[in-house]
Amino acid sequence: MQEPLILLPGMMCDARLFAPQIAALSGAGCVHLAPTGGADRVEMLAENVLAHAPPHFALCGHGLGGIIAMEIVRRAPQRVSRIALFDTNAQAETPSVAASREEQIVRARSGKLNEVLRDELRVEDLAPSAHRAEIFAMFGRMSEMLGPEVYVNQARAMQRRPDQQKTLRKLKIPTLIACGELDRQTPVRRHEFLAKLVDGARFEIVAGAGHLPSLEQPETVTGLLQSWLEEPMVLRQPVLRSA
Repeated sequence: MQEPLILLPGMMCDARLFAPQIAALSGAGCVHLAPTGGADRVEMLAENVLAHAPPHFALCGHGLGGIIAMEIVRRAPQRVSRIALFDTNAQAETPSVAASREEQIVRARSGKLNEVLRDELRVEDLAPSAHRAEIFAMFGRMSEMLGPEVYVNQARAMQRRPDQQKTLRKLKIPTLIACGELDRQTPVRRHEFLAKLVDGARFEIVAGAGHLPSLEQPETVTGLLQSWLEEPMVLRQPVLRSA
């Protein structure tokens, strides 16, 4: 790994989302974790990352982190050497989902964050495994530590997020798009669509994973990131396969 790597965690997640990858990749270069809850608009969150980022870097985001990553590369394409997007969405929020977030925001502000979080990620959103309960509990601990203010910021950012399909069509850097094969929140077909937007994108389905593949199948995700980081700055033909 030559350039620094910036990791952007998904909604109500912190560095623990990428703990296995940080441990595995830190020996090859600088790995940074950027927070994703300090503002209520994707544009502001992207600017916050850029303000503290190295001049040139690789970028990997999950969920909301992927949405912020797309805004970063839209704003500063010359600074991003490559991009990896996991279990995310390039489209703007639908009116119905945006409206439903208003109720969730009210509940979070009234001390019912735990109830709200049960709607954000259900145990069924993770693939069946011996570690599913443990991973789900970790999500709860991350969310509890981040608290209602971060939830409200992130919910607002999701509500107002811009459509990034045009951004993806313009990408001319090594691009990895991946998702868990059993992700119900951002399903495989959505990522197939994203991969088709990017000329030369590499598309991977992480077998045995749901919405949090970096924890559900950490070795597979680490391997995907390692090979992506080693790719030369030359676009390839699209590759679609299961990991």
